[in-house]
Amino acid sequence: MQNNKEKVSKVVIAGGGTAGWIAAAALSKKLGELLDITLVESEAIGTVGVGEATIPPMRVFHKLLGIDEAQFMRATQATFKLGIEFENWGRVGDRYIHAFGKNGRESWLAEFHHFWLRGLELGIESEIGDYCFELQAAKAGCFATSPQSNINFAYHLDAGLYAKFLRAFSEKLGVRRVEGKIAHVNQCADSGDIQSLLLEDGQVLEGDLFIDCTGFRGLLIEQTLHSGYEDWSHWLPCDSAVAVQTKRCGEALPYTRSIAREAGWQWRIPLQQRTGNGLVYCSRYMTDEDAQRELLANVEGEALTDPRVLRFRTGRRRKAWNRNCIALGLASGFIEPLESTSIHLIMTGITRLMQLFPFAGITPSLEEEYNRKTREELEKIRDFIVLHYHLTERRDSAFWRHCRSMSVPETLAHRMALFRENGHAFQAEGELFRVDSWVQVMVGQGLIPQRSHHLARMMSESELDNFLASIRQQIRDAVAQLPAHEVFIERYCGAGCSEVGA
Repeated sequence: MQNNKEKVSKVVIAGGGTAGWIAAAALSKKLGELLDITLVESEAIGTVGVGEATIPPMRVFHKLLGIDEAQFMRATQATFKLGIEFENWGRVGDRYIHAFGKNGRESWLAEFHHFWLRGLELGIESEIGDYCFELQAAKAGCFATSPQSNINFAYHLDAGLYAKFLRAFSEKLGVRRVEGKIAHVNQCADSGDIQSLLLEDGQVLEGDLFIDCTGFRGLLIEQTLHSGYEDWSHWLPCDSAVAVQTKRCGEALPYTRSIAREAGWQWRIPLQQRTGNGLVYCSRYMTDEDAQRELLANVEGEALTDPRVLRFRTGRRRKAWNRNCIALGLASGFIEPLESTSIHLIMTGITRLMQLFPFAGITPSLEEEYNRKTREELEKIRDFIVLHYHLTERRDSAFWRHCRSMSVPETLAHRMALFRENGHAFQAEGELFRVDSWVQVMVGQGLIPQRSHHLARMMSESELDNFLASIRQQIRDAVAQLPAHEVFIERYCGAGCSEVGA
């Protein structure tokens, strides 16, 4: 291993799965001519395939890599996703959709929801979701896209097939895959940097930079370098999940379903040929056996796999970049999959590394900048996830009473107070979730502001009524032009489709 002040050209990725192969694909596509990239993984070590739903920035990442959408979707049995439907979160029986689109029309001085709020004050009854095209398309079960379309969407996909797709992509670009289990991590006696990985069969993989994709165990970043972990379980109490795959039953909806249960929530993710199901729960309030029973009692279709229990601890690695090691995926931390951010965080992590890549050698300033940006990104996403649990009126179980009364980060408490008292919502610099997302979730779970911005009062009641009605009608007309989600999938990327095109 070279001294960390010398140039870096030899990269070793420890672990495959989604994280490892995303890293390999990005590095080989964008920096492959400058790097020697090796990935080591073992077929005997399973991967955690909890997150099969994604968010729209994945499309930007795929464009960066030149990945053909229809080809990728056929290879991963993917369907389209316009958002997430939340059931029973604010109160039992409630439901709303957090969609990927914008609410209404943009305004420079005041966000659209202020005009909607003013309408409510004047008795113009409507829901905030009536003004979001993607949300209404999701409710109608419709979807279509084309190069000219501005519809905002993501995907549901088979994470195992996605890793295989990216493996083939990466190997064509020169990534060397080594089969084997890591027996020991060798460190430099003087610097403490990682020197090489010793495999069980005796192979030694030397590198200048190591990317830890070994999952929750963090074999390099934690077990070797002892980077530390910041625990967020006091804000995100769920620590377990049970997952099962079932046969497709009915049409695939263009959205994920998130159904709040007694001590957590259930996901339902429709793929082309099966459905992914799981129950995220808190072991303090529910046993593994009860979780499995509750999940199996609430799935649709015949089970294709046995229920599999997973353990996790929400939080983040204190140093995602430590010495000559960068942690990605579960090795870097875990924010539960409620808003489908897991794959996104892998992509932003490897993008950040490419932007700050230490070609001339690792320096403290690079390491500090990477860790600062990673921390800020995770904390902002954390607050949005905590919002879902804390903003509830449910008192029907010990779990929900705990969530309702727990303290929350000051940054989140400020956002909620600002919205409650003044109707203001914002997207901070570098933040993933937009104003539209914050408004849809806060309103969807029962937080209605006490007042609206005075700009909305500049319209007369009739002008405001016509303004709001015109937006609703335009969205209804546009949705009416869309084909059913299933019809578009079959034509665009179905298993029997051999041509690319919309």
